[in-house]
Amino acid sequence: MTNNDILRRLRYAFDFNDNKMIKIFAEAESTVSREQISSFLKKETDEDYKNCSDVQLATFLNGLINVNRGKREGEQPKPEKKINNNIIFRKLKIALNLKDDDILALLMLADLRISRHELSAFFRRPDHKHFRVCKDQILRNFLHGVQLQQRPDDEYIDEDEDAADVIEDKSEED
Repeated sequence: MTNNDILRRLRYAFDFNDNKMIKIFAEAESTVSREQISSFLKKETDEDYKNCSDVQLATFLNGLINVNRGKREGEQPKPEKKINNNIIFRKLKIALNLKDDDILALLMLADLRISRHELSAFFRRPDHKHFRVCKDQILRNFLHGVQLQQRPDDEYIDEDEDAADVIEDKSEED
C-alpha cells in the first residue's frame, strides 16, 4: 500500500472533506493547500497525481493524533523521515485511542483473526526478539475494519481506483 492509498482510505473511512484534511495537517504545524490534498487523492494514472511522501503522511498522522487526543505539552514531535506499516499502525492506534481488544475487534470486522500476541509484536521495538513486521494485508484489513466501524452502511471499497473516484466526487462536492 502506498502512502496515498492510506490517506485515501482514512479520508473515506472518517468522511473528511478537504477543509478537515487541511486542519489536520495544520494541527501538526504544517501548511498544505487544497490542490496538494487533491493531488494526493488522485488516481496514480491522473496527470495531477502527486506522491505523498513519508514525511507528509507522518505529519498527517501526527495532526490526527493532535486533533483526537489534544496537543502534547512542549515541543511537538517531529514527523519521521521514513515510515513503515508498523509506525503507521502505531500512530493510528494512538490517534484513535485504541486498546488491543479494540484493534482485535476491528480486525474481526474485516474477517481477520489474529492473536493478542501477534498484535503486540507489531508494536514492539524493531530490535526486540518478538518484533514482527506489519504487512500490507494487516494494515489494509485494519483500515477496512475502521471503515466498517465508522461507516457501517457503506460498501467496502476494495479497489484503490474506486476509492479515488469516490474521493474525487467528494472533493467536487466540497
